[in-house]
Amino acid sequence: MNRPIRVLIAKPGLDGHDRGAKVIARALRDAGMEVIYTGLRQTPEQIVAAAVQEDVDVVGMSLLSGAHNYLFPRVAELLKEQGVDDVLVIGGGVIPNEDIQSLKDAGISEIFTPGTPTAQMIEYIKSNLKR
Repeated sequence: MNRPIRVLIAKPGLDGHDRGAKVIARALRDAGMEVIYTGLRQTPEQIVAAAVQEDVDVVGMSLLSGAHNYLFPRVAELLKEQGVDDVLVIGGGVIPNEDIQSLKDAGISEIFTPGTPTAQMIEYIKSNLKR
């Protein structure tokens, strides 16, 4: 495919801290990806609507509020309901190790916790795109 990888970076729920999401967005952009940032306090429905409208390849969610066990799977569920099965869904933030497997089981391809090098995230996206 000739176009850049399109990534939607979303901040679901009531989490009001977006510095990490902005750092990731900049790193992805600097790696040649096209990044759409939804802003703070997005509902799963808003995130999915933006992903469909923007025809993205990746949905990346960042969450620090602790609501990841509901919000991340809900986004994956809504994407599936919309028939969107070719989008890589990833998440990051302060997520306990014991929650990671259940998030993967719910359709989140990978979880990136604090301290993950941005280069690792970029390589993961490039290696695991579904397009």
